[in-house]
Amino acid sequence: MNRQRLWSHRKLLGMVLASGLAIGAYGAARATRNVGPDNPTPTLRLADPNEGPSRNTFAPVVKRVLPAVVNISSSKVVKTPTGFSGQMPDEDMFRRFFGDQFGNQSPFGQRGRGNRAPRQQQQREHSLGSGVIVSPEGYVLTNNHVVDGANDVKVSLGDGREFQARVVGTDPKSDIAVIKIDADHLSYITIGDSAKVQVGDQVLAIGDPFGVGQTVTAGIVSATQRGGLGIEDYEDFIQTDAPINPGNSGGALINDRGELIGINTAILAHGSEGNQGIGFAVPVNLARQVMMELVQNGKVTRGYMGIMLQNLTPAMAKAFGTTDTHGALVGDVTPGSPAEQAGLQKGDIIRQVDGKPFDNGNQLRNLIAMQAPGTTVNLKVDRNGAMKTFAVRLAEYPNKEERASNDHNSQNSSQDITVETLTPDTARELNLSPRTKGVVVTGVNPGSKAYESGLRKGDVIQEVNRRPVENEAQFEAAMHHAGDNALLLVNRDGNTMFVAA
Repeated sequence: MNRQRLWSHRKLLGMVLASGLAIGAYGAARATRNVGPDNPTPTLRLADPNEGPSRNTFAPVVKRVLPAVVNISSSKVVKTPTGFSGQMPDEDMFRRFFGDQFGNQSPFGQRGRGNRAPRQQQQREHSLGSGVIVSPEGYVLTNNHVVDGANDVKVSLGDGREFQARVVGTDPKSDIAVIKIDADHLSYITIGDSAKVQVGDQVLAIGDPFGVGQTVTAGIVSATQRGGLGIEDYEDFIQTDAPINPGNSGGALINDRGELIGINTAILAHGSEGNQGIGFAVPVNLARQVMMELVQNGKVTRGYMGIMLQNLTPAMAKAFGTTDTHGALVGDVTPGSPAEQAGLQKGDIIRQVDGKPFDNGNQLRNLIAMQAPGTTVNLKVDRNGAMKTFAVRLAEYPNKEERASNDHNSQNSSQDITVETLTPDTARELNLSPRTKGVVVTGVNPGSKAYESGLRKGDVIQEVNRRPVENEAQFEAAMHHAGDNALLLVNRDGNTMFVAA
């Protein structure tokens, strides 16, 4: 029976093929018949063979730069529970698809309840990225996330050569890494000045997206000094609409002279891994500084003041009696830090560093971080409308996770906020000193401006319009008196910040 069915399929296939051949022969015969006096051979105008290539082209620049852009393949050994291959699925996602049919016994095991942990097995993860040769000695700039934790790193050149690479150093806070290959006759790129980059400049992004080979895309600079995106700890991105796809990470962003101005790092994609016309590159000035410190010292040291910075929103500026939103607001000062020793206080508005103005807290963080520890910087500070100057001798940034600055918008009146007087016991539960005074937020209307501004249950409000509040009655009276122009000092996890209400 099976043989008969197979024969029938073969017979039908033969008929289809034969029909196709017949149709093809008919088409060919018909095409031949159409050639004649009524259908003369087309007369084509061909380009002069002596003409050179197109005059409007990046080809000479690309030809010069392309050999300096390399493919990087890395691998690392990771541990996964036995029975799962590839990346461990997220437990919340698992429950979303399969519900709670396992009861309290998650297939991932319960944390902290004495369950036997699933057996671990080793598995090798592979990743692809790009890099840029920046010196004849074989130093290559790339992204930290391309080689992060890698046990094996290989570099492939455009001429087909492959080399084992060693990781010289990495800096996760800027997502820059330096690797090195031992090779002769290397092409290396010219490093430009990213400080001269302007919005509207033509740029090219070069890398190895999807591992298909070296690829060049074109665009313009869409913006500079992009920050506050939450991609890296230190952000001063060049934004471009030149398509940057997976695998372009660590590749070159160059100007129309073929000079390196940035290291391609990230894209903004909503619900897709593809290019959306919004890509970001680490400016080469920052990448070069990080590279030199990694090569010379094996690590990156950054200046440290010890303050939490906030962007100065229009509402917040109004609450401080000014219309100037340029600068950064000091939300908190770390005890014993260089900032406290110099005399800086909560509520100070820093306007300039060494005589140079800046726009926001992110820019100030970058300016301070790029200074060497031990450097003294002079800050121009607006304190209650009076301009003062403070000299701060920077320390080295502590080896711990940095708390991000918060930028909150305005919030509504106390009708959307319920509070209780903070007791010593509640303060301990919130990891605060039992001597902390204020009112603890017990509820915020989810549809209110207060909620949209970031105020949350558990926050402790310590001041309204720079005056302390220690109980519910004081808070209600202060908010009533403030009307639509209140400035709250909020303590969250031991750090304070200002919120305009």
